[in-house]
Parts: sequence; structure tokens; C-alpha cells
Amino acid sequence: MDLNPQREQMADESMVRNLAFQIEAIWPQEAPLFARYGLSGPLRILDAGCGTGAATGRLATMYPASHVLGIDILDHHLETARAAHTALGSRVTFQHRSVFETGLPNDAFDLTVCRHVLQSIPFAERALAELVRVTRPGGWVHAIAEDYDMLHFPLADGQVRDFWHEVVPAFMRAGGYDLCVGRRAAPLFASAGLLDVRVDYVTVDTLRVPRATFAGILEAWRDGYAAPAAEVSSLTPTQTTAAFDAMIAAIRDPASYAVWQVPVVSGRVPA
Repeated sequence: MDLNPQREQMADESMVRNLAFQIEAIWPQEAPLFARYGLSGPLRILDAGCGTGAATGRLATMYPASHVLGIDILDHHLETARAAHTALGSRVTFQHRSVFETGLPNDAFDLTVCRHVLQSIPFAERALAELVRVTRPGGWVHAIAEDYDMLHFPLADGQVRDFWHEVVPAFMRAGGYDLCVGRRAAPLFASAGLLDVRVDYVTVDTLRVPRATFAGILEAWRDGYAAPAAEVSSLTPTQTTAAFDAMIAAIRDPASYAVWQVPVVSGRVPA
């Protein structure tokens, strides 16, 4: 089975837009969660599946004595990340490595972060096991594990309901991954041997997040995923695009409310 079945979508320019909108929407609520790990000083931090490095740089700023390594399998994302973070000097580096087999030493990091990856790959438990392996005893693993069944729009739109009930399950079957892995993440963390497992939620909604930012996430998904999703479902590309457009319109409508609950899962490697 292909370990990176969304490689084409991840490489599309729409994903760069998506990552930019997601960090803007999510980071303000996510950042305070790191305080409970009690980490400070000259930390070693891994950002696994770093993309364009939007979180990598923020982690380096949050922990000013740290060294942060960002890894990804898409070289042009890594090139973008390097160009964007030259001001941080040698404290931030980016390398081509896979979350399934990083090639990094055991117990190498105090904090391992993996954002927006586990829902896009098969065998999430294998990737998680690798992240645990490279995290030192007493260190922390922190992940955003997306769950698209936690994305809610006004119930009146049957077009949107049809999309989530038909297209998303078909896309999951075709790719072998779990687009609702967020609800399974806590048991996965526990099965990986992590302690103090916790699930927090970032609420991306039309009250907490600017509507343009929230809509930008959906617009990027539409541009990158409408056509390939239609290929594996009973809906046409026109129908999948129309469903995305209906969701975007609901977000942009000042009289409407939409919400995405984003699971943030953490656990500590046994000392």
C-alpha cells in the first residue's frame, strides 16, 4: 500500500494556502497547550510532517533556547520552509525524512510535534510508534489528528450532508487512511505506551476565527480535493465542487454559524 496516498494533493499549491490558513486559525488556541508539558531550556524538538514550516518557526520562537528539526517528504515544501526561516539561523533545520522511518536516533527529542498528518496516511499507528521511538523518556508527543466528522454546517443543506456521507467514506476506502482518526487518537496514544494521554479541542468556528480565514481552509480543500474525491465516489466533480461552495458560503454568511472541532492529542513517554 502507498504510504503517502495524498502526495499529489499535498504537493499542490492549494496545500500551501491551506497550511497558512490553518496555522492562523488554530495556533492561537493551540499554543497555550504546550505550557503544561513543563519544558524549557536547550530543548530538542521535532516537527514531523512540517510542510512549509509554519509551526516549526513558531515552536522555535516559543522555546528560544531550542533546536527544532522539521521533516517532510516534499522537497519543495522544505525549500519554502528553509527560505522562510533564515532569520532563526542554525536553531531551525529542515530535512527530507518520512514519519514512518525517520532514520533518527532513539530518544533524540524532548518534544515531538506532528500536526495535520495522521489523518492523511495509512497505518497511523506505525507513524506514531516511530514518533514515540525518537522521543526521550519523559518527553512529550503532541499531535493534531483531524476528524472531518467534527466539521458542522447548517443542517438545511442536503448537498453538504450528501458530500460528507458519500464522498468522505469513499475517499477513505480508496486511500486506506482514516479521515476521522481524531476520535481514535487517544486509544492509539495509549496503545503506543504513552502516559497522561489527553485530548483538547481547538474550536475553529465563525465566532472565534475570522470568517475569511475559516473559508480559506475550505477553499483550499476544494481546489485540491474536489476533483480527486469525485473520482472515487458517486458524485461528479461539479457536485463535489458545489458542496464545497455551499460550505464556504455558509462560513462567509454573517447570519450563519459553522464549526470545526480540531482534536489536539498529547501523551508522555514513560520515564
